[in-house]
Amino acid sequence: MCQVHALTPAADAEAFEARLVNALNESGLMLLTAIGHRTGLFEALAGQPPRDSQALATAAGLDERYVREWLGGMVVGGVIDTDPEAGTYWLPKSHAELLTDRGEANLAVYAQFVSLLGSVEDDVVRCFREGGGVPYSRYPRFQEVMASDSGQTVLPALFDAILPLAPGLIQRLEGGIRVLDCACGRGRALLLMAERFPASRFVGYDLSEEAIGWARAKARDAGLDNVTFEVRDLSDFDATATPGAFDLVTTFDGIHDQARPRHLLKGIHRSLAPEGVYLVQDIHASSHHHLDRDHPLGTMLYAVSVSHCMTVSLAQGGEGLGTMWGRERALAYLHEAGFKDVQVYQLEHDFQNDYFVCRP
Repeated sequence: MCQVHALTPAADAEAFEARLVNALNESGLMLLTAIGHRTGLFEALAGQPPRDSQALATAAGLDERYVREWLGGMVVGGVIDTDPEAGTYWLPKSHAELLTDRGEANLAVYAQFVSLLGSVEDDVVRCFREGGGVPYSRYPRFQEVMASDSGQTVLPALFDAILPLAPGLIQRLEGGIRVLDCACGRGRALLLMAERFPASRFVGYDLSEEAIGWARAKARDAGLDNVTFEVRDLSDFDATATPGAFDLVTTFDGIHDQARPRHLLKGIHRSLAPEGVYLVQDIHASSHHHLDRDHPLGTMLYAVSVSHCMTVSLAQGGEGLGTMWGRERALAYLHEAGFKDVQVYQLEHDFQNDYFVCRP
């Protein structure tokens, strides 16, 4: 029989030290990756021949000294290749497909979470000592980053993979039904649906005035008169939802950071017509810490929870459910809200989320 031997304390300490050093390097790489994304450097490099730092800075409209230092970090991090004798740099095609919009997913989008969440570290540390939470107002770019996130997980798959999870839903939308998206953010999913299904009527609710303002402007610019957006606190939706008002309700990563998620879910159940459907996208996880050890983004998502999702809920005096509330708790909450028929799916393009199709 094969014997499994644990590491000696000295070997364990050495391995853990190496892991931490690697983590420091990878964290630095994520900060540089976010900068490369936001400044357009990856787009300026993609598909281009080797060139020096000045030519790249000119092409991107940036300061050469900063570009040169950034290139150094990207070379050391194994992202960008260089010819030291010629002093030129280039982005391999395989890397460009993961760091720009040329491939199926732009992973540079997610690098922004590191700096975004780090910006509220002082606030979070205070909450560790005093309790309470960090309000939404401390995250001025969060809606922007989340819109980019949903632009890769929700929008490309909305019509071909997500909506078809509920049989017959596409046909109902084409015929004309009433649709609500709770915690809609910038409303990009609703805007797409409103354009695709002109016979249906769409409403989006969100607590963020910035997000709702952005969505309204986009709807106006697109000439969409079948979609409206409202700033609304959904913490009392169990009592204020209009009974039977909607045939379809959606939430896309919208439950776990609510102040009172149970109230919202009960309100959604109340707002559905008898033949209505509630379609939920939320984080794929377990409700038990030890079962998340193999989650490919588990540690990162707990960091997101501590520094955003959990704390913004607590800032409202809420439950503080957190990003990693997990499938088991989600199912319990949905059944508690009154949903009798709940089906859970995972989609091939999106390992990060579960999709629940719920009927009253």
